[in-house]
Amino acid sequence: MDILTLCYEYPPVGGGGGRMAHNVGAALVRRGHRVRVQTARIPGIPAHEVRDGVEIFRTFSFRRRADFCTVPEMAGYLATSFLPALGHIRKRRPDVIHAHFAVPTGALALACRAFTGVPYVLTAHLGDLPGGNPDQTDAMFRLLNPLIRPVWKAAAGISASSSFAAGLARAAYGVEPRIILNGIPMDVPPTAALGGGSLASKGVPPVTEKRAAPADDGPQLVAIGRFNPQKNFPWMVRALGGCGFPWTLTIIGDGAQRGEIESAIRESALGDRVRLAGWTSEAEMREILDRSDILLMPSTSEGNPVAVIEALQRGVAILGSDIGGLSDLIEDGDNGFAVAIASPGAFQEKLARLASDPDLLARMKSRSLEMAKRFDLELIADEFEELLGDAIRRTR
Repeated sequence: MDILTLCYEYPPVGGGGGRMAHNVGAALVRRGHRVRVQTARIPGIPAHEVRDGVEIFRTFSFRRRADFCTVPEMAGYLATSFLPALGHIRKRRPDVIHAHFAVPTGALALACRAFTGVPYVLTAHLGDLPGGNPDQTDAMFRLLNPLIRPVWKAAAGISASSSFAAGLARAAYGVEPRIILNGIPMDVPPTAALGGGSLASKGVPPVTEKRAAPADDGPQLVAIGRFNPQKNFPWMVRALGGCGFPWTLTIIGDGAQRGEIESAIRESALGDRVRLAGWTSEAEMREILDRSDILLMPSTSEGNPVAVIEALQRGVAILGSDIGGLSDLIEDGDNGFAVAIASPGAFQEKLARLASDPDLLARMKSRSLEMAKRFDLELIADEFEELLGDAIRRTR
């Protein structure tokens, strides 16, 4: 197949959805397909490159930050990528368009189909859906839903990145998406952190093996994500301040709430226990995960986050909120706990239990490793290959 992938944010811009678009594209290239990407550019990254066999084209889109995109900046992507997308189609005549995110990318895919007849497959993530992230997007959906519905109706195939997202799409648009979970390569070996690695040059001491149980200084905690209200990191820091046992935390990410997180750390007197690592490379992220016991994910909304899958693959237990978007990733009591976050009590109680019971924590970490197999990128690529192929066959 010749595939044109449209995605309004793509590594190193954006979060898990863009990373998933690249992972899928690279896996399809390894199978002999051709994948070209049209995405947004921000200063400091190339306008054109080939990565893992995927040809990436980036066009100026008025977007200013890698970690955050406003609605006007989303519109900027549509405006500045329309002609380049048509150019790709006229030059290559792809068999199918793969649009990641119904909003805003789906609108570009719909316009390209109208002008060229090339069918598109829509992959929806949580932020595409009414009710997925209500605090941030419900007002937008109330205003724009009449314009969004045709994007769903005209798609030659639809996938959703979680069972929760599929249910929201069914309720909002009357469609029946195929559930294709996010995935990552499962053949990534333990990182150089086990012998020092790139973090050693930053003053982080090496370890000699993956620990099955916490050390004397308590469990090594990690949190990963954009610093936005959805991730709930200030709440997490304050909750940790009420834990009367040893622990240390590394937070990977950055964003608009950095100041609020730093204030929570100061107010809770946790400066010697919390490290803000900023955005790291994937290799460095895996080094940190290899040193970690528990991933904290106290989010108010999620849609099958890639960060949790990475943690599963590195044998890390999960302590997260009891929301639909994490239900595919946390088996409560088996590989971690899913707790209500209306107050910090349940979060603190489960973390204390893990910190005081090394055997339980070791079992949960082993279960995470077992669960990771269901998110093997090769299995996920099988499903996308079939979905895209079916869309091509149905429209010819």
